[in-house]
Amino acid sequence: MRLAAIFFWVFAFVAQPALAASSPSLQPLEQRLAWIAAANPADVGIAAIDLATGEYVSVNGDTPYPMASTVKVAIAANYLAQVEYGRRSLDDRIGGRSARGLIEAMLVRSDNPATDLLLWDLGGPRVIQSWLDQHGLSGIRVDRNIAQLLAARRDLQDVRDSSTPRAMVELLRRLDGGTMINPASRAYLFDTMGRCITGRNRIRGLLPSYARVQNKTGTLNGLSTDVGYLTLPDGRRVAIAVFARYGSDRPRVIAEAARAVYEGFAAHRPFYPAAAYGAH
Repeated sequence: MRLAAIFFWVFAFVAQPALAASSPSLQPLEQRLAWIAAANPADVGIAAIDLATGEYVSVNGDTPYPMASTVKVAIAANYLAQVEYGRRSLDDRIGGRSARGLIEAMLVRSDNPATDLLLWDLGGPRVIQSWLDQHGLSGIRVDRNIAQLLAARRDLQDVRDSSTPRAMVELLRRLDGGTMINPASRAYLFDTMGRCITGRNRIRGLLPSYARVQNKTGTLNGLSTDVGYLTLPDGRRVAIAVFARYGSDRPRVIAEAARAVYEGFAAHRPFYPAAAYGAH
């Protein structure tokens, strides 16, 4: 079993396509995203990646933004990784609630106390950060629990508890590709994200009603964020992260960026290398 597990993780890592620069045919999309960001007084960071080919677009993709509640994706994923190794169970009781119930509450309703209970059981922010570091993810910082974050003096330039848009879509890409959690955990995580009820005027706001979205929002005073996955009409999937701080009508700019990404990648016809078909 141990050798089989090692083989699975090595194979998944090799099969996952590397993050690639935008192809020439995606440049109009990147220009459209830059226009959307420039037309709004908010400071906007956007990144999106085709999960099969690794083709990538961004605006301010290497600028750190506060994650707010989008960090809950990493916390939930870490707990699921612990379940895979037999260290924890979704049926474990934490603060009188099941771990499964806590994950559902934090991802579907963005429940902050549920998040901090799960994070406490895992060992705190340093455990999440160590897990991200072990997987070679840079550009993401997890420094405080949610209660500490909300109690602190608000500073939207603080690099604590921040992520660049590029780092966030890289995390989403690896979760999708099986290098951080296994397929069963991935299916559970994505199904739960698909039932998110917060921020319906953000990534979901301007997309067709039939579009499949699996996302997690984040909100602080002066900050709106949304990250997750879009499934295109032909079945291709795109990871997206949009962060907007300061300015006005931030949910609208997130919705406009998501629609641009959805339409831009849907119109793009990429070449799929053979390795891309082994990613799932």
